[in-house]
Amino acid sequence: MKSKFLLLLFLSLAALQLASGQIGVKYEKFTLPNGLTVILHEDHSLPTATANIWYHVGSGNEKPGRTGFAHLFEHLMFMGSKNVPVGKFDEWLEAAGGDNNGSTTSDRTNYWENFPNSALELALFLESDRMGYLVDVMTPEKVDAQRDVVKNERRQSYENRPYGMASIVIGENLFPPDHPYHWPTIGSQEDLSAASFEDVVEFFKKYYVPNNASLVIAGDIDPLKTKELVTKWFSDVPSGKPVMPIQQPVTYLAEEKRIVLEDKVQLPRLYLNWITPKHFAPGDAELDILAQVLAGGKNSRLYKRLVYDLQIAQDVTAYQDASMLASVFSIIVTARSGHTLTEIEKIVREEINKIKNETPSLREVQRAVNQYEVSFLMRMERVGGFGGKADLLNYYYVETGNPDYFNEDLARYKALTPDDIQSIAQKYLRDDGAVVLSIVPQGKKELAAEKGEK
Repeated sequence: MKSKFLLLLFLSLAALQLASGQIGVKYEKFTLPNGLTVILHEDHSLPTATANIWYHVGSGNEKPGRTGFAHLFEHLMFMGSKNVPVGKFDEWLEAAGGDNNGSTTSDRTNYWENFPNSALELALFLESDRMGYLVDVMTPEKVDAQRDVVKNERRQSYENRPYGMASIVIGENLFPPDHPYHWPTIGSQEDLSAASFEDVVEFFKKYYVPNNASLVIAGDIDPLKTKELVTKWFSDVPSGKPVMPIQQPVTYLAEEKRIVLEDKVQLPRLYLNWITPKHFAPGDAELDILAQVLAGGKNSRLYKRLVYDLQIAQDVTAYQDASMLASVFSIIVTARSGHTLTEIEKIVREEINKIKNETPSLREVQRAVNQYEVSFLMRMERVGGFGGKADLLNYYYVETGNPDYFNEDLARYKALTPDDIQSIAQKYLRDDGAVVLSIVPQGKKELAAEKGEK
């Protein structure tokens, strides 16, 4: 039933796409005198709207010794501003029928609110007040309280979670110490402890300013009225000094690194990782599809071989984690009890080499492209929230300068051929430039992946 529903949904969405010839999301963009970029999009399918703001700052804007600030502000932003007492942001928005959340990456920080269209002005007031007047009521005590929350979050989500340190160790070994992606978004315990109140205030004043932000308002809105409300609530927020973009560092790993971590886990897990092209660069889309060919579903090469045929693995995933300065291609396999990661890696390498030596079939590449297109069109059905249409408008604006980059983005995938997938595997899934991480049960280092024939 689920597969039938997805097929019907895909056909209906594809029909809508074909009816118009191309995907197109109409928008209106303007800039306030203080530098805030505002993008409006009408969607009257439901009497709801969303406000989605991107601050063009992430953990990549931090510096060694002072990491974790961007994520810390995910918490501080809800600790009250000049005209919104502590706890009232959520309380007032939820009383109006809305909800909200935020997220931080190495490249950006995002906050959004979903609400009935009648609560538009409330959402804009709340968001503008913390942009303009958070520092007015921020105190060392509030910073210390949220600092402790973040440090505990790091313990729960990374240090004390099974396999939790994998992403941190991989980033530290893929990228050199001065690279913006070397440290994790959540920061380190030492850096969080060392940060002074003045450090935190300085970071906010530098990056959380209207000229370093873009605001998308989408949904059941009246553009003229929305413009007036945006001007009313955001115009008095002073602009900051120009924020220079991060310089593009050279990222190339010239050696294979093998790391073994012992953890409180039952089964060993293998992580293979390569540095790959940044988002939207040539090769990025190809690697998305390569990940699907290798591990996208039960018909994929690695799932069929490792999980179904040989039954030596519990699960397998692969993905292209795309970012603005560089990306990471990862293959992750959890072994079944009684099997080693050396066994697992041997099979993974065999399947990678098959693609390098023999072009994948048109059928499996097309299946992967179709799977991507379904997920792409389903995201467009949602206006608000993480990954919805408003979020994508901001995403495309920040990374390409064109909020309506939907058609161009999807076209990257639909133009791919099996030869493209083979070529990208040959170029980037190198034997001499990967981080191979084995996480094994405590006292079971013999289960780790040992270097052998490639």
